[in-house]
Amino acid sequence: MVFYFLITAVTIALAGLMDAVWMHPGQEAGGAVRCAGQAAESAASGNGRRARGIPSFGGLFPAGVSRRRAFDIVCLAAIFLILAGVSALRLEVGNDYGKYVENFHEIWAGTDQAYVVTEAGFNFVVWLIYTISGYENYLLVFAVFGAVTAFLFLKALYGQSDCFWQSFAMFMLLGVYFRTFTTVRYYLALAAALYGIRFVLRRQYGCFVIWIGIAALFHKSVLMVLPLYLLAVLPWKKWIAPALTVIGGIGFVFQRPLLNLALTWYPTYRDTVYLSQDIGLKANASGILRCVLVFMLAAVVGRCGMEKEQNRFCLKLNFFGLLFYTCGSFLPLVSRMSYYMITPQLLLIPGLLGCVENRKRKNILTALVGIVCLGYFLWFLKTASGSGMRVLPYKTWIFTDKEWINGADFF
Repeated sequence: MVFYFLITAVTIALAGLMDAVWMHPGQEAGGAVRCAGQAAESAASGNGRRARGIPSFGGLFPAGVSRRRAFDIVCLAAIFLILAGVSALRLEVGNDYGKYVENFHEIWAGTDQAYVVTEAGFNFVVWLIYTISGYENYLLVFAVFGAVTAFLFLKALYGQSDCFWQSFAMFMLLGVYFRTFTTVRYYLALAAALYGIRFVLRRQYGCFVIWIGIAALFHKSVLMVLPLYLLAVLPWKKWIAPALTVIGGIGFVFQRPLLNLALTWYPTYRDTVYLSQDIGLKANASGILRCVLVFMLAAVVGRCGMEKEQNRFCLKLNFFGLLFYTCGSFLPLVSRMSYYMITPQLLLIPGLLGCVENRKRKNILTALVGIVCLGYFLWFLKTASGSGMRVLPYKTWIFTDKEWINGADFF
């Protein structure tokens, strides 16, 4: 637990340092802006920091790199190395760790009788890594997926958030990063969906469909964002939200047919504990509360918070998330569907706070958000060792004796 506190504090400090350095007067034009990207419309162009002359994380090291950009690169690289390193060095951390190792073996064995439930893209990457390694190197598989997931999250937050350090702080304090240890495929798809928002807001719908199609090769649940993200980007008439609420209520009434439909899509959940575990309003109370609190923040900020398209888009997704948590609470693993809708809160909340012009009011709201996130982090750590998550205690293979069996390393 102390280790998680340490890496959370260090990485948030690095992210905060990136914005703090820019707050010094006289650095460059626009140096009075509190957070990177707050003075620009980051949503439609997907630029965030680029609006202030700071390129995205993807276009690194061209000629004439400014000191500000070079400092960004150093801090982002340090954050990435910490996140990717902690993920790569873990051993038996995460509720599904052992199951993933079994799946890796089935993919590598390639026997006709072995039915591998994971998607084709995931299977190919596992097979490729095992083939290159020459043995069942599952540690490298976890390292690769951990690094790609961390990179996508960082790229999405850095390129699309109005205030990177606030978005990143929530990414850590809300446990998003630590949950990547247990549901590897899903969080890779979730990171891809968050990054894909830029394509929707730029009206690059073809790119968005292709991008999500690639992500679906690793977890097909991500396909649900295709209609919902596209619906959220459209202008809404006043009757649309009430109509969607009514539809959600009808779905809640006809639970059995919808549950059978969901099990047709995910037959592996049939006759499992997932049909009785983590379902109902009580089980999804924390997600419902998160959505409600975001709506309260949007109401406090007022109309100015809805001037940016990205804020409007993410608030609509928050509405979808609330519908899933309430009207779809009978579905197994409804939180996985809802996370595609509420993870953009990482972009929405800094966007709303950045619209508050009164400095005192902004500081109060920012402090309240910080207190809520810190409280959630403490609760998360308290439950992180429980069934269904098991990301605590943290263990690493560096300090574990290896026993070699059939060319694979077992511990």
